[in-house]
This record gives sequence, C-alpha cells and structure tokens, in this order.
Amino acid sequence: MSKLNNNKNNMGKTKRSTDDLINDAIAQQNDWLENRRTYTRGFLKSLNLFARPADKKIENQSVEKDAIEEARNRRSAWTAYWFPIMCALLVIFIAIWVMFIRGATTPRIVVVPAIPEPVVQKVAEITVPEFDIVRIQKDGTIVIAGRWLAHQNISIVVNGKIVATERTNANGEFAYVTSNPWKPGNYTIALLGADPEVKSSNKVFVYVSEHGVENSVSLLMTKDGSTLLQTPAMLRDGDLAVSKIDYLDTGRIVVTGDALPRLRVSLTLDDKYMGFARVSDHKHYGLGADVGELESGKEYELGVRLHDGDGRVVATVLHKFIMPEMTGDDDTFYTVRRGDCLWIIARNFLRRGILFSIVAERNNIENPDLIFPKQKLQIPVSGK
Repeated sequence: MSKLNNNKNNMGKTKRSTDDLINDAIAQQNDWLENRRTYTRGFLKSLNLFARPADKKIENQSVEKDAIEEARNRRSAWTAYWFPIMCALLVIFIAIWVMFIRGATTPRIVVVPAIPEPVVQKVAEITVPEFDIVRIQKDGTIVIAGRWLAHQNISIVVNGKIVATERTNANGEFAYVTSNPWKPGNYTIALLGADPEVKSSNKVFVYVSEHGVENSVSLLMTKDGSTLLQTPAMLRDGDLAVSKIDYLDTGRIVVTGDALPRLRVSLTLDDKYMGFARVSDHKHYGLGADVGELESGKEYELGVRLHDGDGRVVATVLHKFIMPEMTGDDDTFYTVRRGDCLWIIARNFLRRGILFSIVAERNNIENPDLIFPKQKLQIPVSGK
C-alpha cells in the first residue's frame, strides 16, 4: 500500500513538472510574442512619424519654404515675360488714353495738304539717228557708233557721200569701223536712216592730222553748240600760230592766225582777258576786241591761248610789241583766207557782223556770200 502511495506521489510530481514545463514554454512564447509586438509597434511607430501631421514648428518651416519657392517661381516668370507684359501694359495704357482722355479733349482740325498725283515722265523715243562715239584710232581708222530704232538700216554719210550701211540691233545700237585709214584732212559725218529716210540732226566734224591720232580732233556739232568727242593729246609747232595783228584807230585790235580746227582760242592783253573765237574747219581764226587807246612807244604783251573741250589751255603764243605811232589812215586791208565770210570779217574789224554790207560796198562785191581766198579787202574801220 505504501509502495503504491509512493508511486502515486511520484506520478503527481511528474505531472506537475510537465505542467510547469508547458507553462514555462507558454510564458516564453508569450514573452517572445510580446517582444515581437513591442518591436513591431516601435517599427510601425517610427514609420507612422512620416504619416502623422508635423508639429507647428516644422509646419511653419514648410510653409516658409513653400512661400520662398513660390516667390522664386513668380520672380523667374517675371524675368522671363517682363517685355511682353510691359508691351501689353503700354498698349492698354494707350488704348485707355485714346478712348477716355484724348477723346474728352476738343478735337483739332488738321489740314492735310493735297498730294499731287505722280508725274510719269515718258522717255522720249529716238526719232532720228544719233551719234554716241566717233573716235580716231592709232592706225588711222575711224570708229563710229550710235543708235536709232531697233532693226533698222543706217547709212554713214561722209562729206555728202554714203560710205557704208549698218543695221541696228534689238536695242537700236550700231557700230561701224572703216576698213582703211583716212587721209589727213577735214571730214563731216552724218547719219541717214532708211525706211523711212530720216537724217540725223547732229553731225560730227573730224580733223585727221598729218602728225597722227595724237594731233587729231573729233567734234560733235549740235544746234546748241559743239562738244569735243576726241581732243588732241599732243600739239606740235604750227598748231597755234599768230599771222597778223591789226590795231585800229578806233581802239580795236584784231588778231588772225592758224590753229587746230573747231577748238577755241582766247585773247589777252597784258594778262587781261579780251574775248575768244572758234577756229574754222580750215584751221583759221580771227578775233577782235576793244582794248582802248594804246600809247605809242609803250611795250605790250599779247597772248593767244588754245583750249581743249574742257577749257584747259593746251597751247600759248605770247607776242611782245612796242606800240608804233598811228598813221591816221581811215582804212585797213585784210586778205581773205579759206573759210572766211564777210560777216566774221565785219564782226572782227567793225564790232558788228551785220555791217558786212559796208565791206561789200567798199570792195564792189555784188554777192556778199561769195568771196575768194587771197582776195584783198579794204576795211573802212571808221564804219562809214
């Protein structure tokens, strides 16, 4: 019995130990779970810091940061769009000023001057053949160029004879070069248009010098005067010469001589300008000027100068003389030269060309338009 009871006690003790073991295991498990829950709560709490609202200080800092960022954005926008904004404000201001401020003032009446209608200038059509170039080349040939109507025939007339016929191009231009050099002498060139026959209003005078192209002259003659197309590049002895000087008791001096044809000569007395004249086609000139009373026995210097197309002096002849005593004759004598006419002779000696009839009457000339070279004329210098 006692042995059985002991066994029972041992069995009870064994059972209690198992319960303790179980309880201890459960307690450990609970502790582990609690630790896990505590760790999880702490972890979740740390994560929840980002989700829960911040405190006022942090919130104020965030607001300030947002305000600064917004101000920066506004400043950058103003920096980028300030010019369009200013233009828009200016347009708005002008519109308001025009609509309200200016409209309220008294309107002013502005008189606008009448604008004349534009005048359309019509380019004059070339109705007659015209010269552009007449040039004497080094080999003695002549280049002639001009213009007229397009696709028309133009004849070149030299000293009254047709020497060639050319045809104008689409622009109405033509050019002609002589096949042979021209001999020394004077030539007058004209143009003649065909179908219908039209003559040029201008002519060209050409002087071919025996000394070559450097001494030759080409001159365009128009109704308004003459224009040099080619001037002599070099002058030689004899291109300007004084052959005679007449001093009349009327106080007028007349100088005659030779020079290059169609150029101009001027006269000076003691460097005082007295006048000018043109050289004839035959290289003769004569000019007269009132110089007043010259003292007998006094020395004077007479100057004759040759000018080119631009008025520059290309040659000068100076003649010094001592004034002799006057003879008191009422008349003087003049020898006619080729190219002279009574009108020019009367103008030089009697001051007025219209007095040519006096010269014709004194010399018994029936036709005043017909005088001959080397004919000696008596000039009544008194004009009576």
